[in-house]
Amino acid sequence: MTAELDPEFVVARTRLWLERAVIGLNLCPFAKSVHVKRQVRYVVSSARSPAELLAQLEQELRHLAQVDPAETDTTLLIHPGVLEDFLDFNDFLAEAEETVERLDLAGELQVASFHPEFQFGDARADDPSNLTNRSPWPTLHLIREASIDRAVEAFPEAETIYERNIELTTALGHAGWQSLFADADALARTQAAGGQAREPQEAPARHQPPSPVVDD
Repeated sequence: MTAELDPEFVVARTRLWLERAVIGLNLCPFAKSVHVKRQVRYVVSSARSPAELLAQLEQELRHLAQVDPAETDTTLLIHPGVLEDFLDFNDFLAEAEETVERLDLAGELQVASFHPEFQFGDARADDPSNLTNRSPWPTLHLIREASIDRAVEAFPEAETIYERNIELTTALGHAGWQSLFADADALARTQAAGGQAREPQEAPARHQPPSPVVDD
């Protein structure tokens, strides 16, 4: 089981991944806008079991469905302490989808995913193509369907993104990917220790377990 991590560090390190990989490599052309507008909600889960995580996922789905999109367009639910095994994580995604349907949010919200051990079904574990969906920790990405629709309209060739990302990460390779984050852990620790992972007036709310730590 993962040792207890400073939530500020987790948020800072995840934000660096978003900035340097997802946005920096243009893996998702839609990500930059919500990042610049500070519409990404970061939630560090304290869950230690799939059941606890599922309860927090339901909480965050309800929150996203109710909050103004101008305030929060999307949520990253980061869970370092549970589902570290990719196969277990992959199995959990079916429960996540069932939760969306049970809350009658299908067609409004969907859950995407990232994992440090992500592996395409037809790829080797060490295939660089897997990097497209690899994150520092297991992460559930809660997305508004309306935002996806707008993004597809703005990027008429959205269906080519997948192929481009595979080509890019394959060319980059593991060494190139690792070079993107050579200083990331140290920088994230510095930001977390100095309260600079985000603007000082927006320090994350802290809750007692099993409630998550939130950084909007």
